[in-house]
Amino acid sequence: MTTATRQEVLGLYRRIFRLARKWQAASGQMEDTIKEKQYILNEARTLFQKNKNVSVQRLTDTDLIKQCIDECTARIEIGLHYQIPYPRFIYLLWALPHYEAGDFEARRN
Repeated sequence: MTTATRQEVLGLYRRIFRLARKWQAASGQMEDTIKEKQYILNEARTLFQKNKNVSVQRLTDTDLIKQCIDECTARIEIGLHYQIPYPRFIYLLWALPHYEAGDFEARRN
């Protein structure tokens, strides 16, 4: 891992911890805020610890490291935009059945 990449990763880690410190739940309830702050901190620690091995095992695989950085940045931005700390289940949209315009008329008859 290059020095610039290392600094970028450490900057993201600090950004997440600052975000958790200032986080307010959308519901406004103190209990929800505390739970969401804990979730943010635990999720960050878990994922950064898991992805720490990516840089150790594959020092030359900069694409994989960049992908992890992009994923982290995207989760931060999505969390800030939607005011939820949990990942959005984007893949569920693809699991739902897709219907055509005439499907419902054919089923009723």
